[in-house]
Amino acid sequence: MSADKRIVVTGVGATTPLGGTATETWDALLAGRSGARTIEADWVQQYELPTTFAASIAQDPGEVLARVETRRMDPSAHYALVATREAWADAGEPQVDPERLGVAIGTGIGGVHTLLSQYDVMKEKGARRIYPLTVPMLMPNTASGNVSLELGARAGAHTTVSACASGAEAMGYAAEMIRVGRADVVVAGGTEAAIHALTIGGFSAMQALSKRNDDPAAASRPYDVDRDGFVMGEGAAVIVLETYEHAKARGAKIYAEFASIGMSADAHHITAPEPEGSGASRAMNEAVQRAGLSHKDVAHINAHATSTPVGDIAESNAIRRTFGDATDNIAVTATKSMTGHLLGAAGALEGLLTVLSVHHRLVPATINVDNQDPEIVLDVVKGEHRKLPDGDIAALNNSFGFGGHNVAMMVKSL
Repeated sequence: MSADKRIVVTGVGATTPLGGTATETWDALLAGRSGARTIEADWVQQYELPTTFAASIAQDPGEVLARVETRRMDPSAHYALVATREAWADAGEPQVDPERLGVAIGTGIGGVHTLLSQYDVMKEKGARRIYPLTVPMLMPNTASGNVSLELGARAGAHTTVSACASGAEAMGYAAEMIRVGRADVVVAGGTEAAIHALTIGGFSAMQALSKRNDDPAAASRPYDVDRDGFVMGEGAAVIVLETYEHAKARGAKIYAEFASIGMSADAHHITAPEPEGSGASRAMNEAVQRAGLSHKDVAHINAHATSTPVGDIAESNAIRRTFGDATDNIAVTATKSMTGHLLGAAGALEGLLTVLSVHHRLVPATINVDNQDPEIVLDVVKGEHRKLPDGDIAALNNSFGFGGHNVAMMVKSL
C-alpha cells in the first residue's frame, strides 16, 4: 500500500459454523470447538453420499433477517448481509458520502441453492413455475449487489470469483479501491452457501472430502498424519476498511492495519497446488515487500491448511521457502480445523481472524493434531492458544484456490 494511504480495519462481522457473530466465532475458536456436524437433510441418504457431514452455519439467518429478505435472496446473500450488518454496526455506522462508499464481496460458487432448486422446479412443474427472482438470486454478484443496496454504496459493488481465494482477494481489491482514491470506506469480505448434494458429491468424486463420518468433529485435522480431506463449511465474513486518517477523524475503534496484499498464480494444475510452493511463496514475498516489512517481522500465519494430504505439505514448503530460518519463530495455526472450509468465504473469515489475532495478540490453537506430519516442519500452535509478543507485530493470512490462485494478506498492529 502507498505510504500516504494507511488502511485500517474498523469493523468486523461474521456468521459461521461456530457462531452467528464474529465474537461468538472467535470465542469458540479459543475454546477449541468444532463446527462440523452430521447433515440431517434427506438427500444424504437419497444419493448415498460417501461424506455425510459438513460444518453448517450455526445460526439461521432467518433469526436476523426479515422474511421478505430471506424469500428474495439466495442463502449466500443472506450470510453476507448478516455479516455486513454486524461489521457496519461494529464500525460505528460511519457517515460517508455514498459515492465514496464501496463494496467488495467474493464468492467461489454463488447462488448454487437457487440455481439447483429452481432447475428442479422447472423439471417437475414446468418453466412457468420458476421463481421470478431466480436470476438475481443465483448470480455470483448477488451478495455484493444486495450489500450495496443495504448501505447505499455507490463507489462500486464488486465480486471476486477465485475459488477458495475469493474472499481474501475481495479484501485486497477493497484496499486498492481506497489506495487509488475510488473510495474512502469499503465493506469487504466473502460468502458461501454451498452445502448441497451436488457440491458434496462433486468434491467427494475427486476424493477431496474427509470420510470420517463417525466423528465429524475430528475430521478436519490439518498437519496431522491421518488427515484425509477437508470438511465443507459455509458462512460469511466482512470487514470495514478505511484510511487511518478517516478513521481517526471520526474517532473510530481500530483493530489493526491492513498492510498489504500479495497475489500470484501457479499456472501448474487446475486443482493441485504446485508441490514446491513457488507460486504461493511469490504471493507471500510480495505481501512482505509491499508492507515494508522484513521476513523476521512476521510473528503469525493463519494458514490455508485445508487438511488435504498434498495441500498442507505444499503450503508448508511454500512457507519455509519464503521465510527460511525465520519460519521457526512464526506461530502457525489452521482455523479450518474448527470452522471447516468455507470455500469462497474462507479467505475472508481467516483474514478477519488474523485481524483479531493481531488485535487481541492471541493465536487460536489448531485442533485434531494428534500426530504432526514430519514433512510439515512448522511451529504449529496446538493444545492451547498462544500469546503473541508485545510491540509491533505483523501477521499473514494465506488463501489458495482451484485454478492456481494465491493470495497472501498482511496485517500489522498499530
